[in-house]
Amino acid sequence: MSTTLITGGLVVTAAEEMQADVLIEGGRVVAVVDRNAAVARSLTADRVLDASGLYVIPGGVDAHTHMDFPFGGTFSSDDFASGTRAAAWGGTTTIVDFAVQTKGHALREGLDTWHAKADGQACVDYAFHMILSDVNEGTLREMDALVEEGVTSFKMFMAYPGVFYSDDGQILRAMQRTAANGGLAMMHAENGIAIDVLVEQALAAGRTDPRHHGEVRKVLLEAEATHRAIQLARVAGSPLYVVHVSAQEAVAELATARGMDLPVFGETCPQYLYLSTDDLAEPDFGGAKYVCSTPLRPAEHQAALWRALRTDDLQVVSTDHCPFCFTGQKDLGKGDFSKIPNGMPGVEHRMDLLHQAVVDGHITRRRWIDIACATPARMFGLHPKKGTLAPGADADVVLYDPHAEQTLSAQTHHMNVDYSAYEGRTLTGRVVTVLSRGETVIDRRTYTGRAGSGQYVPRGICQFLN
Repeated sequence: MSTTLITGGLVVTAAEEMQADVLIEGGRVVAVVDRNAAVARSLTADRVLDASGLYVIPGGVDAHTHMDFPFGGTFSSDDFASGTRAAAWGGTTTIVDFAVQTKGHALREGLDTWHAKADGQACVDYAFHMILSDVNEGTLREMDALVEEGVTSFKMFMAYPGVFYSDDGQILRAMQRTAANGGLAMMHAENGIAIDVLVEQALAAGRTDPRHHGEVRKVLLEAEATHRAIQLARVAGSPLYVVHVSAQEAVAELATARGMDLPVFGETCPQYLYLSTDDLAEPDFGGAKYVCSTPLRPAEHQAALWRALRTDDLQVVSTDHCPFCFTGQKDLGKGDFSKIPNGMPGVEHRMDLLHQAVVDGHITRRRWIDIACATPARMFGLHPKKGTLAPGADADVVLYDPHAEQTLSAQTHHMNVDYSAYEGRTLTGRVVTVLSRGETVIDRRTYTGRAGSGQYVPRGICQFLN
């Protein structure tokens, strides 16, 4: 088997930082050796990568993406080929996407559909969550079988009545099942019934612009739903993972639960850390680019999200990557904000935006790797193969230049979408080289990957529950 030696860099994981060399064989890390140790001088390999002046970090794990996802009469504009290629450009080597159960159909049918979408297309590794759109006795039985074969997390929606919505009784039944089978209940926590009333009232009053999307999806309705999800999980005895947390009041509900030692976890996304309702108010329908749910919040919420990431009241930063082009998709909602497809691009820029947070002093280097690599891998049963650099781990490795500057733009990004949510923003830090299971996908800023080289990865159960 061929071997690769990465030498000269600063190895950064969630656990430690060290001047070390990384030896790879057969697609796995076989050694991480302190460069000052005598054995380091005897390491040889078929290929040597010089990482002098660079960080050597684990490949990112984005635990929340929506490739080729149906929503609002259209589909997200990245499929598994374009979306995983963009992920690789941004230093992400594993995604966990959402397979969708169609109402009236079996979970297995939805999962098979998503396998067909991804098979032979991905250039980095991928796994699946399962969206429950129709909780019934058959669905509940199927959940057990999916956990056994490595689909161990199930997303439900308190939002989107008539589409993905589950009522409290359905949610409780599904949570009782995850409590029994070891799965993890995931929740989109917004009070969709109340939001639909506010949407109807806003449109009747002529408030149709994109900014009203954020105004009707009230902070208190996110907080209320988060509280309700936590209480339902307590009744069921189930762990709970709340997706795309955007409001400080919702963070407070999670912090209270975690203060009670409940198995409750939360993620946020870069858009909530860097963007705000000011972007939703961009004139000439420009705010449509920023329509996602939960919505962007006023900028004062950002401090609470950063603080929660430091205190571990939020554990993961994912992207909720669900891009729709401004022309031809987002403009379906001209004159009616409720018809704007909900979702934003982000899979390419998560690692860089979080490194900027290191530069800006919001988080440490090790916390960067923790929330972007290590914790999502453990949360979703991918550790120790993913999210770390240690003997036995998959050789998903990123060589990262912490000093390079880049300016984000739709003209240069690799996502299949016609705008950038961060157009013109300058960041410090940039991916140089990316390995996926030892195979070079990005080589000194040149794409060398291939569709189909990414593998499906069955997952274990959440590793924070042991």
